[in-house]
Amino acid sequence: MKHLLGPILLIFLAACGGENRAIKVKGSDTEVNLAVSLAEAFYRVNDDFSLAISGGGSGLGIASIINGQADIANSSRPLSKSEIALFKEKGIKIRTVVFAEDATAIIVNKSFPMDSIDVATLGKIFDGTYKSWKPVTGQDIPVTLYGRQSNSGTHSFIKKKLDIRFSDEAKEMNGSAQIMGSVKSDHTGIGYIGAGYLLQNAEQLAVKALKIYEKAGDPAVSPMDRKAILEGRYFLQRPLYQFIPEESWEKVSAFIDFEKSAKGQEIIQDSGYYIVND
Repeated sequence: MKHLLGPILLIFLAACGGENRAIKVKGSDTEVNLAVSLAEAFYRVNDDFSLAISGGGSGLGIASIINGQADIANSSRPLSKSEIALFKEKGIKIRTVVFAEDATAIIVNKSFPMDSIDVATLGKIFDGTYKSWKPVTGQDIPVTLYGRQSNSGTHSFIKKKLDIRFSDEAKEMNGSAQIMGSVKSDHTGIGYIGAGYLLQNAEQLAVKALKIYEKAGDPAVSPMDRKAILEGRYFLQRPLYQFIPEESWEKVSAFIDFEKSAKGQEIIQDSGYYIVND
């Protein structure tokens, strides 16, 4: 049974099992559709478990672990120094699982006149240096930035990779669906979402994922190019994390094992993500 409440996707798969088989997963909006697909498949063969999956951002998931409100925090970024310190202060021991790899897509309206962009230009767009598209496309129209709140792992990832401070004029969206919907209807817009999310939604045809190259002469690489991702050639690719408190490990280990199984790996790939080679 699924419920969609605003920007947060919730899935409840209920069973008659006790608390030791009730798993709560919270966090990354990038990972939430994948987590739902994995949970549904896991539940079909392990119906004595109860699973609750919700998004809301990597920061929310990690905070839920700290506050004892989740068993697994899905995160599209590593733990920050302050989060590590807080776990230590509270005596919470954490296990880290890297269960997939993702590419972040830079999306523009379908009518956008270019198919690729370089890293330096992308940085100047997102930090607000370029407030008009004229230096990029020759069109003297304003740039409209769509992004996530600061607790989003994707926000942190883009900021770090481009080595920028985001423009204060960027519109903060609650999730990938809002960013995609905004860019779809705004020919001046640009935003970022997980490539896996893009591949899973029919709306992908209404937006354009730009190819990215680092400097003139380099090949432009698409976030949809599976071979390039597996070879590590796409500029905005990253591992996806799950943080699990030690006290929850025994309860969630069957689900983690399922993710690593042949069926789990098939779901990860079919959802537009990439297998992590140990």
